[in-house]
Amino acid sequence: MSEHEGTYRTFTGKTYSLYGINTGTNQYYKVIKKLADLFLQQCPDKKRLLFQIQKASVNRSFFKKRSGKNINHSLISFIKKTLRDSLSVYTAGVKHHLRTLPLSQRFDSTLMTKEEQYHLYMLEIELVNRIYKEPFKSSQYKFALLPHCLRDFRPDCHSVPGDVESVCKECTERCFIHLGSLLLKKYNIHPYISVTMDLEKLFKRLKAEHPSIGALGVACVPELVNGMRICINLDIPPVGVPLDANRCARWMKQACESSFNLKMLEALIK
Repeated sequence: MSEHEGTYRTFTGKTYSLYGINTGTNQYYKVIKKLADLFLQQCPDKKRLLFQIQKASVNRSFFKKRSGKNINHSLISFIKKTLRDSLSVYTAGVKHHLRTLPLSQRFDSTLMTKEEQYHLYMLEIELVNRIYKEPFKSSQYKFALLPHCLRDFRPDCHSVPGDVESVCKECTERCFIHLGSLLLKKYNIHPYISVTMDLEKLFKRLKAEHPSIGALGVACVPELVNGMRICINLDIPPVGVPLDANRCARWMKQACESSFNLKMLEALIK
């Protein structure tokens, strides 16, 4: 992984890990790219395919009631089976997590994400990046939200409040917030450490301040999809890179450090 190769460690998340059985995450990105290419052969319209995927990822009973003639059920069945065969190695922890989730947390839709939904979300992220990469890059104001769990856990974080969210003060070279921020600044993208829970409110404010705006997110798979959908509804072109594994306190009961693929980030924004 070029100059950052020694920075990476293999992380296991609560429900998913993009490492699978490998020591890096590059293979995952090769797999998801090939899958998207395959499905686009069946449905060449990217936005149409995205619509199908988004509808298929909702609750099954709701899907059956509301899908109607707008959904290509044979295509969705093919996609789900192919995703399951190809991506299950990356979502090995989902079933155990769902079996052991306390009753008090079973109303949290993010924590209750099913394995099939993970697979559809992974494909959705790839499609959204393909659709909105150029509109994002052409935006006059571009910002990125990086999760706090990316920091180096050895020292205390020295981040300070910024005009949008907290900003990195570069207190350690190994920190993925620092590494990501350096890369983002290189491409004129304003990086912030995400702490706000109400993303829709934040995005609406930024949209009002910057009519030509693009958003980049780094988050666990379900949260990244949620943020992307909010942006699309607000007419903000989104792109994003999933965390290598979901390891924040929401999932693990205590904050555990994580990482993301810097090479994939640069390929997305350069």
